[in-house]
Amino acid sequence: MTFANIEYLFLLLLLIPYILWYILSKGKTSPTLQVSDTHMYASAPKSYKVYLLHAPFLLRLLSFTMLVIILARPQTTDNWQNTEVEGIDIMLAVDVSTSMLAEDLKPNRLEAAKEVASQFINGRPNDNIGLTIFAGESFTQCPLTIDHAVLLNLFQNIKCDIAQRGLISDGTAIGMGIANAVSRLKDSKAKSKVIILLTDGTNNAGDISPLTAAEIAKSFGIRIYTIGVGTNGTAPYPVPTYAGVQYMQVPVEIDEQTLTQIAGTTNGNYFRAGSNAKLEEVYQEIDKLEKTKLNVKEFSKREDDYQLFAWILVVSILLEVVLRNSILKRIP
Repeated sequence: MTFANIEYLFLLLLLIPYILWYILSKGKTSPTLQVSDTHMYASAPKSYKVYLLHAPFLLRLLSFTMLVIILARPQTTDNWQNTEVEGIDIMLAVDVSTSMLAEDLKPNRLEAAKEVASQFINGRPNDNIGLTIFAGESFTQCPLTIDHAVLLNLFQNIKCDIAQRGLISDGTAIGMGIANAVSRLKDSKAKSKVIILLTDGTNNAGDISPLTAAEIAKSFGIRIYTIGVGTNGTAPYPVPTYAGVQYMQVPVEIDEQTLTQIAGTTNGNYFRAGSNAKLEEVYQEIDKLEKTKLNVKEFSKREDDYQLFAWILVVSILLEVVLRNSILKRIP
């Protein structure tokens, strides 16, 4: 236990002169009843009240002590703490272009990817994990963090309509997604740095080509695992109309050659996920990555812990009042 105002504990020194005064003044008090000779009372049995004679004094000392402790604000000993855990640094780069609304995976590609990736994140509590999203442009949704509750909350909020709402341009800028993730990992001290790239299309936007971005990642010792999501052939795609949502079959065009080259350049692997089950298998395979030690700074909040001392203070005051006005009441 620690004290926020520890200097108040010096007030306990005031108890010393008070105790001395009580001892010295004990023999100077005037008797309530004066008699000529007390020998006749020598063999008389003592009342239990004799043993309670100094109880008010002791209760007063206890009350003052409790009051000083409360003023010193006792607190729990939670604080910043450095701990060492096993983990790796991972950036998730997720395609959020409108084509991710195709429903060959259920309920659609993006939601399936979010569900499986969330399970992956929950299964790696000691990893630093971040999130980059990309369509025609790319930006960081969440930087590397060990606080996975925040990461999952931001992850669940991503939608494919950000391009439709004009927040970013539509398209598939794979190179930009990789470059953005590399910028978050390049200064990492972890032994293993990984990008997990998930897309359902071919690169058709951005200022950096996917292979150039892969070379940059390689120079920083970053491995890239690429995932092509989508069935073979065609996939049902929802199209809003005045008559409601209609479905049309659109061709699945995944540039597997480029995704394979990206993974090969960085000593990673390429996976094809044509179903929800296959997507889960892909993340389980990536889950077997090596681990390295990370230093993590944890914080736990300090809280005042005075309640017990306050109860003791109240009880001791009430008990002294009761004793002085009942059993130990003085008659003038």
